[in-house]
Amino acid sequence: MLVVMQEGATESQVERVIEKLVIMGFTVHKSTGVTHTVLGGVGPQEDFDPLEFEVLDGVKECHRIVSPYKLANKRFKPNGTEITVRGVRIGGPEVVVMAGPCSIENRDQIEISAEIVAKAGAKGIRGGAFKPRSSPYSFQGLGEEGLKMIRTAADRHGLFVVSEVMDRSQIGLLSEYSEILQVGARNMQNFNLLRELGTIRRPILLKRGIAATIEELLLSAEYIMMGGNYDVILCERGIRTFETATRNTFDVSAIPVLHGLTHLPVAADPSHGVGKRNLVAPMARAAVAAGADVLLMEMHHDPDRALSDGAQSLFPEQFAELMVQLRAIAQAVGRSL
Repeated sequence: MLVVMQEGATESQVERVIEKLVIMGFTVHKSTGVTHTVLGGVGPQEDFDPLEFEVLDGVKECHRIVSPYKLANKRFKPNGTEITVRGVRIGGPEVVVMAGPCSIENRDQIEISAEIVAKAGAKGIRGGAFKPRSSPYSFQGLGEEGLKMIRTAADRHGLFVVSEVMDRSQIGLLSEYSEILQVGARNMQNFNLLRELGTIRRPILLKRGIAATIEELLLSAEYIMMGGNYDVILCERGIRTFETATRNTFDVSAIPVLHGLTHLPVAADPSHGVGKRNLVAPMARAAVAAGADVLLMEMHHDPDRALSDGAQSLFPEQFAELMVQLRAIAQAVGRSL
């Protein structure tokens, strides 16, 4: 359920409503906006009368939330969620680009990548230190040594870091080096991991599973938010269909659909969405036009020698040219980049 307090409601009035919710068996999540405080209650399934709350002092309105996701629901925070990372606002008027190699391979590679990414105007560098690979014989990442390399490169060029967490045991280590922790498609429904990520205060970039519906993605975000971590970025990265022309089917329509359902920022990963370098730029342009708040792209200074995902990684000159095009598209839809 959702209780919207009146503008100017006192703290004691808010606390009285929270107390009543708790007595009724709800777990209460508080969202303080510019003008209104919103209380989200998660818990009892039995029927109740919203009038029980609407008659309380300071209450503007009360609604049942019938969707299975309560905290990720747009009604919980109608004005949208903004996440600030090193002074960069994610979910605001600016489209934020995070780019870099699929995996951290060596110090020179990540230093060159950071320089290219920063020069082109991106705000964050991506790079995996722990890599979930389909084959156990493929490159699995450098672990903590790789994290040290990307942290040093990012600091040198004024970037923040996004890197993937695969297991609960890695959360503490990743949090030392990375501002944003990425949950990959294979772990979207790793509920033990999601619950644990709800207890930390680091933004989480949650990728849609390879065969997940939009509702399932939102329910996975709910697992994180129920723990108290509301800084979740949802990422469309393509889903598996019967089509074989691309690595996945990049669901551009998911971007505006998610904006209509949730207050959380929406990211797009066209690199994994199509898996082919020549198709990444068109899909990136489409994602910005469709309303993506974040673009997550793979760029490698020498893709032909990349240890992972070289076929979908942009060349530096392609990335620089694409950034110019994306600025024009962002401006056309009333945003900046």
